[in-house]
Amino acid sequence: MGNESYKILLVDDEKDVLEFLGYNLRKEGYQVFTAVNGKEGLQLARETKPHLIILDVMMPVMDGMETCVEIRQIPDLQHSMVIFLTARGEDYSQIAGFDAGADDYITKPVRPKVLVSRIKALLRRYSESGPDAKQIILSGLVIDRDRYLVVKDGKEIILPKKEFELLVLLTSRPDKVFTREEIFEKVWGNDVIVGDRTIDVHVRKIREKIGLENIRTVKGVGYKYEA
Repeated sequence: MGNESYKILLVDDEKDVLEFLGYNLRKEGYQVFTAVNGKEGLQLARETKPHLIILDVMMPVMDGMETCVEIRQIPDLQHSMVIFLTARGEDYSQIAGFDAGADDYITKPVRPKVLVSRIKALLRRYSESGPDAKQIILSGLVIDRDRYLVVKDGKEIILPKKEFELLVLLTSRPDKVFTREEIFEKVWGNDVIVGDRTIDVHVRKIREKIGLENIRTVKGVGYKYEA
């Protein structure tokens, strides 16, 4: 998938930031859409279904956090990636951002090379391990969704259904922090009542069977697969 196939939505109330970032991203070949606040950004996101959304945290009408939470409730945008832009010294919690559903965040002033590098890394994961991928391929690890099979360094490993689904969830978006609530909802479903330790036990079993130290605990939040 070439850069021209990727759609990026920029949402920031500073027009000079939109122009500066938009210019640098178009130069890389991306399709770029812009909005000046969260409300406008949401409407544009529904219309364009971007692969990546770059959100300023502090905006009038609807801030970045609120916008991200809304985005994550729209089925067509479930797999859009979100990067937060945050000014130095802003009262911003990284954990709060990930909890809202962000995949990454970058501090202003933004250096174009850093932004482009982060975007390329996120979109590469999107294409390799996107929502429709039948296989998730990571370093030394292949997860075959159709066959419910994990291959680690050439060795086939069979996992019970819930362990497999948890591994698929974490590896489908490397470096994204999945909250415990998200994991419960996506792996067990809202209607199933399970104990607080259920996730921890499943993660421990996956680590034991596959030897994955890449699955990191984010204290007080949840888990992530570190690429």
